[in-house]
Amino acid sequence: MPPLNIKQGATSHSAYELRDPYGEAIEQHTLAVVVDNESGVLARVIGLFSGRGYNIDSLTVAEFDHEGHRSRITIVTRGTPQVIEQIKAQLSRIVPVHEVHDLTVEGPSVQRELALFKVTGKGDARIEALRLAEIFRANVVDSTLESFVFEMTGTPEKIDAFADLMRPLGLREIARTGIAALSRGA
Repeated sequence: MPPLNIKQGATSHSAYELRDPYGEAIEQHTLAVVVDNESGVLARVIGLFSGRGYNIDSLTVAEFDHEGHRSRITIVTRGTPQVIEQIKAQLSRIVPVHEVHDLTVEGPSVQRELALFKVTGKGDARIEALRLAEIFRANVVDSTLESFVFEMTGTPEKIDAFADLMRPLGLREIARTGIAALSRGA
């Protein structure tokens, strides 16, 4: 399969618009999948993606209904509109899957991610890191004489922006949870 074409200046969200080899736009979608919380379900869902060559940008899983033993899997993936429809249809056919929601097309949604940043530095770099953390509403959750660990919740874009600013100040490690998302409204 030929490589993806990148077209500059095509979208309002990014400087680049990805296209498949046939010219179709590649879109990012957030899927919320309600499944039975039982052994092997996640492996089956992941197997669907890996078996067909689909990529997962972000994956989070947690039980939300303890009595009903149900979990919510939030998957961020990319593909042409046809591929996204194929993914949703195939997910719906997996037996322990109860619901598949495409939060990207079902209306407004709220998406957040938690990240931890370890930043090392002394003097002015340390002061600047604290100043930027305050601007971004990042909390200091650990501090030594040589480093800070900041905790921040926000959109993936906000987390990327904070990481970009921390790199020259001594960013050493990042841990990210992946996206959690819910549709807005009733």
